[in-house]
Amino acid sequence: MKKINFYLFSGLVFFVSCTKVSTTNLEDVTTQQPVTELRQGRTCGAMDVLQNNLAQDPALRKRMDDIEKFTARIMTNPDAARLLPDGTIEIPVVVNVLYKLAAENISTVQIQSQIDVLNEDYKALNTDYNNTPSIFQSVRSGNVGVSFVLDKIIRQSTSKKSWSTNDAMKKSSVGGINPTNPTTELNLWSCNLGGGILGYAQFPGGSTATDGVVIDNNAFGRTGTVTAPYNKGRTATHEVGHWMNLRHIWGDATCGSDLVNDTPTHDAANFGCPTYPHLSTCTGTPVEMTMNYMDYTDDPCMYMFSAGQKTRMQAVFATGGPRAGFRVL
Repeated sequence: MKKINFYLFSGLVFFVSCTKVSTTNLEDVTTQQPVTELRQGRTCGAMDVLQNNLAQDPALRKRMDDIEKFTARIMTNPDAARLLPDGTIEIPVVVNVLYKLAAENISTVQIQSQIDVLNEDYKALNTDYNNTPSIFQSVRSGNVGVSFVLDKIIRQSTSKKSWSTNDAMKKSSVGGINPTNPTTELNLWSCNLGGGILGYAQFPGGSTATDGVVIDNNAFGRTGTVTAPYNKGRTATHEVGHWMNLRHIWGDATCGSDLVNDTPTHDAANFGCPTYPHLSTCTGTPVEMTMNYMDYTDDPCMYMFSAGQKTRMQAVFATGGPRAGFRVL
């Protein structure tokens, strides 16, 4: 298991450290080359979108740096940890459905199935949670402490055949749907995403005008139009993890850092359903946590967060955190 000191996160970018075992100034690793994945499998657009957002909004880097410094205090300082919410965070969800074809106008039943999956996965009530190998059971997250409630469904027909990761689906001015109350509600968009992208999320610190998570309609929920192997609702679980400030478990670089202490160092993304134990070739050849929601494995083969990821997610809802506007039950 790697150890990371979090207190310096100047120069936050989408590619991170090639080591997980030392104090890291991430400004020093911004020139690293990303791992280019050529295999077929899950594709998340969150880091590409972050790269574009950083280029378009010079102030975003400073906001995200500040969020990382705040998160570091929460994760490493017991006194700061008292800022964490004492109770369950209620997350009202607005689902924005954009459709050209009738099949893309996903049903309320399909939408509710996605809310159900989020509640199961984030509360560790998913039936496959206990499949966690014994080596990782001591670092499982348990209940993350969030509850998702479907608040509203907004439907809109469109002439667009597909949507890209340029956030157009979030803008009424170009045929999309503006987010509803993004500081107090999680907005999900269901649409036909092009380019083989299953989904993407906006990290904390971005513009409220585009805040939320986009999911391809064929990976939204676990019934209706969903297509295997992305038919268990785990695309949203993964992307909502980004919305709560989680990084990919391989750190988007060879042997990179996901900024969490208790996840093992991964060579790169894993696809499909790797045979356990899957060993990393990084320092120490650790067993990779391929079943973690922040890897790229298929829906049936991802089923846990780590305790460190839980604390990192909870920090965004803490007093002074970037998503502190959400209500504590």
